[in-house]
Amino acid sequence: MAATKLKPVDAVVIGAGVVGTILCKELAQAGLRVVGLERGRMLDPDHEFAMPYAHDELKYNYRSDLLQNLSRETITFRNAVNETALPMREIGSFKPGECVGGAGAHWSGITLRFLPWDFEPRSRTLARYGKDHIAEDCTSQDWGITYDELEPYYDQFEYLYGVGGKAGNLNGEIRPGGNPFEGPRSREYPNRPTDPTFESSLFARAAESFGYKPFPRPTATMTRAYINPYRLMLGQCVRGGFCRGYGCAMGAKATPLTTVLPALLKHKNFELRTLSNVIKVNLDSEKKRAVGVIYVDARGREVEQPAELVILTSYTFNNTRLMLLSGIGKPYDPVSQQGVIGRNYADQTWGHVRLFFEDKVFNPFMGGGGIGTTIDEFNGDNFDHSGLGFIGGAHLFANTPGATPIRNHPVPSGTPRWGLDWKKAVARYYNRSFLITVSGACQSYRTHYLDLDPTYRDAYGLPLVRMTFDWHESERKMSAFITAKAAEIARAIGPSKMTVSSTAGKFNVMTSMSSHNTGGAVMGVNPATSAVNKYLQSWDVPNVFVIGGSAFPQNAGNNPTGTIGALACWAADAIKDHYLKRPGALV
Repeated sequence: MAATKLKPVDAVVIGAGVVGTILCKELAQAGLRVVGLERGRMLDPDHEFAMPYAHDELKYNYRSDLLQNLSRETITFRNAVNETALPMREIGSFKPGECVGGAGAHWSGITLRFLPWDFEPRSRTLARYGKDHIAEDCTSQDWGITYDELEPYYDQFEYLYGVGGKAGNLNGEIRPGGNPFEGPRSREYPNRPTDPTFESSLFARAAESFGYKPFPRPTATMTRAYINPYRLMLGQCVRGGFCRGYGCAMGAKATPLTTVLPALLKHKNFELRTLSNVIKVNLDSEKKRAVGVIYVDARGREVEQPAELVILTSYTFNNTRLMLLSGIGKPYDPVSQQGVIGRNYADQTWGHVRLFFEDKVFNPFMGGGGIGTTIDEFNGDNFDHSGLGFIGGAHLFANTPGATPIRNHPVPSGTPRWGLDWKKAVARYYNRSFLITVSGACQSYRTHYLDLDPTYRDAYGLPLVRMTFDWHESERKMSAFITAKAAEIARAIGPSKMTVSSTAGKFNVMTSMSSHNTGGAVMGVNPATSAVNKYLQSWDVPNVFVIGGSAFPQNAGNNPTGTIGALACWAADAIKDHYLKRPGALV
């Protein structure tokens, strides 16, 4: 049966998450007729996130209510190109959303900017250390955009999402209490930072004893009632736990549902269609221009939506997969190293130190996703990498995200895995332990990529996206080096016991710690090594923009959402100020 063809619109935006809602709002406000397509359901925060429903750990943490339904669509995974990839059947190390708000509906709120070095890692490494310092198979590259260019858009996103923090570099002046290593920012955060918890205070004092400069983690969980530039109010965080992976019962966590959507839905020239799964971008006969999209609606019918402008704003995997399914750009081949779609997939490198105490008691239940204290001495290129065998770094932090009672049961090494002794240890150490975490960069490599699986298909009969990825020796060295620094700080705090873990062995799609997937449709200055230009515009199909974590040429040590939001604001301005006035290639 042929697809039902609808009337043309000016722009169709695929995915109603952090990026998609911003693009829809900015373009609708500019007067365009905009349709937003979201594969998931609409959420009603006033009902679904009201107490006590918001604190349903089984529903949200174990049954993945806000996340992608893997029975309909998943990914396949393998560590190396000579292995057979198998489908991921349970939510594990990453959490794609499947609802209005996307992954931004359940994120923790941590909103760190990338360092200036993070946007130019290859050129700066070559200048400081020489070509021998970069692994031969490393394909990391400069972004094609600098921190200074993106700074106004970081600022725009932080004020939109009400981020609380303390500036450490205000217009080039280093300020006490903030991050002295951050790039210059044009103004202070819109909200004050979070108050330190007992855990983060212990971490801060120990870090200071080594000469480090701890600072409060910037977070988009409100430290006061806040009205954002779209005139939407967010409540104050009460540290009720159930933050990371959940909606917010207080309306205090900035999400697309609280910061953009209510204002967006007031535009009569905007329409949001939920339960609409886009399966293809339609191209003209020369494959140089998009003419619309095909999506499957809630009743299983194929619908064609013609549009002058097509904007992909979904999760890393989905942006890349849709480009591959639609024939936009040349797929990447790791053997010939030709092609760009799927190239430079990266995860994020981790490590942690778990501290256990007999003489200190904490309240881990009362917390919020981003509440904590951080140091940046070992992030980016803030320290001398000579002779270390890796590039990039990590930020170290102690935070109190809210220890939900079913999932959180920390016990010291050597504790039996079940039985009476395990139960006693859980009861004792639930409120006598905390983590120091290493959140590290991950470079891109020749054999780490995304493509279409030749065997497995989704509910519509379309190939699943296949991930080929493993930890590289460089990332293992980096994690071991910086986790050892975290262990030094932990010993200075004085725990009775501690467990030290760094990234080692093979990457496991179920148990690795990061949900920060990047790459596959990366940005850059060279069409031979990037899928989109500096404005997130497809090199091959100029009326297609692809915006999100998929654009990162490699991953940084800091959480990606702030940079993803900044890129959304940057691309929206590029479309409004340049593309609409003169449609065509912007570079």
